[in-house]
Amino acid sequence: MDVMPQQGPDSGRPPEPSPQDPYVLPAEGATAVPPPPPTLRTTLRRAAFGAVAAGVLLAGALVAVDDGDGRPKEPGPVERAEAAATAGSPASLSDLTALIGDRQKWVESHPKDAPSLATLGTAYVEWARRSADTAYYARAEQALKRSLEAQPGERGNGAAWLGLAALANARHDFLAAKRWGETVKKQQPKAWNVYPVLIDAYTGLGDQKAATAATETFGELRKGVPALARTADLYRGNGWREDALATAREAADRATQPAEKAEALHRLGELAWERGEPEEAVAQFDAALRTDAAQYASLAGRARALVALDRTDEALAAYQSALEKLPRPQYALELGELYESLGLDGDARTQYAKLREMVAAAKKDGVDESLVLARFEADHGDPEAAVELLRAQWRGQHRSAAVADALGWALHRAGKSEEGLEYAQLAADTGVRSASYAYHLGVIQRELADYGPARRNLEQAMRTNPAFSPLAAPLAQEALDALGEPPPGGPGDMQPPPPPAPEPKPEPKPGQEKKPEAPAPAPSRTAAVKSPSPTASPSAASSASPSASKSP
Repeated sequence: MDVMPQQGPDSGRPPEPSPQDPYVLPAEGATAVPPPPPTLRTTLRRAAFGAVAAGVLLAGALVAVDDGDGRPKEPGPVERAEAAATAGSPASLSDLTALIGDRQKWVESHPKDAPSLATLGTAYVEWARRSADTAYYARAEQALKRSLEAQPGERGNGAAWLGLAALANARHDFLAAKRWGETVKKQQPKAWNVYPVLIDAYTGLGDQKAATAATETFGELRKGVPALARTADLYRGNGWREDALATAREAADRATQPAEKAEALHRLGELAWERGEPEEAVAQFDAALRTDAAQYASLAGRARALVALDRTDEALAAYQSALEKLPRPQYALELGELYESLGLDGDARTQYAKLREMVAAAKKDGVDESLVLARFEADHGDPEAAVELLRAQWRGQHRSAAVADALGWALHRAGKSEEGLEYAQLAADTGVRSASYAYHLGVIQRELADYGPARRNLEQAMRTNPAFSPLAAPLAQEALDALGEPPPGGPGDMQPPPPPAPEPKPEPKPGQEKKPEAPAPAPSRTAAVKSPSPTASPSAASSASPSASKSP
């Protein structure tokens, strides 16, 4: 086989594998390898524990080696990437590039080295995720399959199974990721490295209870920045904004490696943006990019915040840079909507066309981008097509808050607001503090003439983040203004009706004496209390009669 030279740590992308490489085959999808049977050998338990322990010892040994002048030898890029993986932290893209080149070179001459193939496959997944180059998912799948052929998972190759779980998550096949992760968890429940892939899978499926339990277990098994980051994400997903912020700040303060620090700062930027604080968001995204220039997601985050600050030219440049370095369909949609809000319809159509191309290319590599495509179709294309895409997601158990919100909105846009209300309410009930979710729910309620809740949710959207979208935020304000102010004193049906005016007594005719009126009888202690009038409030009814609120 040809041996590809290892690229330096400053290279922009990993080296291409040799054309004769046996594991470079067409993509078959994350579920191409069926999950193993539930009964496995106990050797996996010993092997998985030994692999983690050996990695920790290796990382320590690499730092402790003497370089000949009495000082410890500084680890190289490959060693730094291995140490980051052992710690559960992200490696820099340059270090990841060096690790991929090193493992490619090794497996060309050692094609049956299962651990190296598993490491290479997992590194491909991480590279594809961080660069949005979905072609690397096919290479990851084949490297992981080769690893399992050389050493089945039942015989201790849990690393390859976890690599397949990470691959399935990256392709948005959360059900497959759950199966792979739970297979390893059954045999090694105390292996901390299984829980991150399970957290991602449960979150994608909308199983908040399981995601919470997995996050708590991960925090018990793996202290430090990785656990804090996962806990902050959990709090954020539940709408516990203050807890999420405090935990994310602690993670940023304790992070030491550049890639880990930049990821923590990016999280702080996202939280600031969601709170409607664009100045703070820009500051955090800038700090993330200064810490690690390859934190490309912060370019898109910075662009969103710049739009809110009316720094449109800078926002356009930031979006274009983000799409060049991290070509994700979501960014193309956001840039297209920014162009549309500026009246640049031709540029908007260009971005929407690019979005479709990205989604189609990702699909060829086994990546499901139905959610972002459905969001585009609901507002700019065919809402019925969006409904079909999202119903398929829901049937596939992808029931996250994001999918529920998108399905509710697509149904509304397709003229099915009553059905859409159910899904939009499900998204809001998760607790996520999203201006977009509140806007969608409010508009649907307004369409159904449920004006009180509609006003409340539209107000919440504008309080949460008044510039959450260059297109939707002005529409949210218009819808709120159209509803007007609530009537003084509250809704009319909450006010008791005025007492009826007394009828005038007829005057006696001349010569007739006016009879004295009989006194009103004293109220009986045993007399039944009259039921409240239909217009009385529920609280008045319950106070008038203890039995009034009970079912007959």
